[in-house]
Amino acid sequence: MLNCMRITSWNVNSIKARKEHVLRFLKEDAPDVLMVQELKGLDFPANDFKEIGYNSAAVTQKAYNGVAIFSKTPIDVILESLPGDQNDEQARYIEFDTNGLRLINIYLPNGNPVDTEKFTYKLSWMERLYERLKTLREDKIPFAIGGDFNIIPEDKDCWDPSVWENDAATRPESRALYRAMVNLGLTEAFRATDTRAGHYTFWDYQAGRWQKDQGIRIDHFLLSPEIADKLESCDIDKLPRGWDKPSDHTPITINITL
Repeated sequence: MLNCMRITSWNVNSIKARKEHVLRFLKEDAPDVLMVQELKGLDFPANDFKEIGYNSAAVTQKAYNGVAIFSKTPIDVILESLPGDQNDEQARYIEFDTNGLRLINIYLPNGNPVDTEKFTYKLSWMERLYERLKTLREDKIPFAIGGDFNIIPEDKDCWDPSVWENDAATRPESRALYRAMVNLGLTEAFRATDTRAGHYTFWDYQAGRWQKDQGIRIDHFLLSPEIADKLESCDIDKLPRGWDKPSDHTPITINITL
């Protein structure tokens, strides 16, 4: 019987505010790997997660950004920043090996407002990410990349496209760079298993968006061909978004055979 590896991505919107949520999720769902984004601070409570059987590693930044990983198996960190710009100090990238698999956890820049340098930074960051993924493909290293991409790939991935028109997540330049990554031969895990509209990973805190199910799908997994061939399922778990004082994102999980 084949073993299955369960890998989850979740923007927790502050590890300080959501530590108990993460601990609860790890205990109840027990993924083999959890990749989280938007830690929002330098402090990272690694010992709390070690106590429940998870190794961890984090790339932190004061007040903003930050990514972390939790794994039941030992972690070998490959990169703690995205190559291509030595002056970029934002904590948005961690690449690592665990259980014989190369994984990448990203918190891709939001990019708004689009008439500022924030959008320019988003596009340049995506160009650098494309180059890194291209290198991995050329080097024939199988990988899965997951995280908060801050990209709405298609209009059917948001509840009302007119509301998101001209947002950095839907701008043609952003979508083109996302497609370029997919066109490296990668598989978008969720769309490989479900092509319907109306599936979201983020609901704004304002205007009752969660209660009305007015969301967007911006958290993704992209898989190299070797990993895509082993994909069993990709599911969005809406339950944590309904917890008390939740993150505005909810987890997305892939199951792959080993």
